[in-house]
Amino acid sequence: QWPDEWIIRGNHHDAWVHGASDPVSALVAMLEEARAIGSLTASGWRPRRTLVYAAWDGEEPGLLGSTEWVEAHQAVLKDKSVVYVNSDSNGRGFLSAGGSHTLEEFFGQIARDVHDPLLGISVAERARSRALVHGTPQAQESAWERAEPHLSALGSGSDYTPFLQHLGIASIHIGFGGESPGGSYHSLYDSFDHYTRFGDPGFAYGTALAQTGGRIMLRLAEADLLPFEFRNFGQTLAGYIGEIGKLVDSMRNETERLNRLINEGHFVAASDPLAPHLPPAAQGPVRHLNTAPLHNALSSVQESAQSYAETLESLGDFVDALTIEQLHELNGILLHSERALVTDEGLPGRPWFKHQIYAPGFYTGYGVKTLPAIREAVEARNWDLAGEQIVIVSEVLQRFAAQIDLATAILMEARPVPDDPSVR
Repeated sequence: QWPDEWIIRGNHHDAWVHGASDPVSALVAMLEEARAIGSLTASGWRPRRTLVYAAWDGEEPGLLGSTEWVEAHQAVLKDKSVVYVNSDSNGRGFLSAGGSHTLEEFFGQIARDVHDPLLGISVAERARSRALVHGTPQAQESAWERAEPHLSALGSGSDYTPFLQHLGIASIHIGFGGESPGGSYHSLYDSFDHYTRFGDPGFAYGTALAQTGGRIMLRLAEADLLPFEFRNFGQTLAGYIGEIGKLVDSMRNETERLNRLINEGHFVAASDPLAPHLPPAAQGPVRHLNTAPLHNALSSVQESAQSYAETLESLGDFVDALTIEQLHELNGILLHSERALVTDEGLPGRPWFKHQIYAPGFYTGYGVKTLPAIREAVEARNWDLAGEQIVIVSEVLQRFAAQIDLATAILMEARPVPDDPSVR
């Protein structure tokens, strides 16, 4: 029905040595998804959207295969891609996932429907228990507040990077682990024998990964209305903006403390007179940034997200009243919503990374930086650049809110007229 809307699934196939865990353990699960879907098509079923399965080469040297494919086909991918679903390696243990927070509620539904192969409870419930028992204080507090699993923010290190951070295609990265011993990563010991003895004996969690990825693919392929939801994104975004404020405050306090120690001579007095060390250089003051545009944009996103959710919930079964043309237009807006979060100019100093919410840090390797343009300008004490990026990111968020409002407007068209006797 909508063959020009693509759901893309990928896992790399190259390895440093044998690669039983990284990447074959997750690759075979993805191939099992494809085999199962092939069996469905052999029975006469056809997906409503196009499913694309890819096994990437050149991931280990630098995400080469997926990146070159994305760059070569970026025009069609920007137009047609709905979601990219990635995996990399897999093992016994807990489901972990990262990705676009517009998909967080949808992912929670998937995680509740997949059962842990050893305990029989849902993988969502098991992941929550792990967070409550072993998580950071912040993770524990979050797990007490809600049962649904969170998506972590994605940095880099696997093939979702060009889809999400270069083109702005909503993405999810999935895998199981945490109870399979390490020590074999990227080495000669990452062998079939080691993996079957210690990584995932019986391939039980390979099955769980295939069930998780397969559900994601099929539900996205078959959904009348694409399952993007924006309130979770708004809540997560508020946390990221709050972190920027805390970062500036902590830098200001630490700068004042350091400069006082220098000015009062404490570094000199505390050093060994026979092996003296020069004190650090005094640091310039930490400016107060005007974050009002950022908070105003956050309010716009949250208000638009709430309006979309309330309109959708108020319609109930009347969503079925949307015509095929309206659904096609609405889904087109939803699938392009993540694109509103990228800029043509990209991040300062590294324009290939275009997403304004998630990026690997300039100096952190795989590690993610959220609101990277603002955060890294603050960390570099480049206050003029930080102010400029606050304005740019605020404009991006206002554009994102406007995209949500377009979707809400189409939903409003499906509302029944007030004198419709079928309304109760």
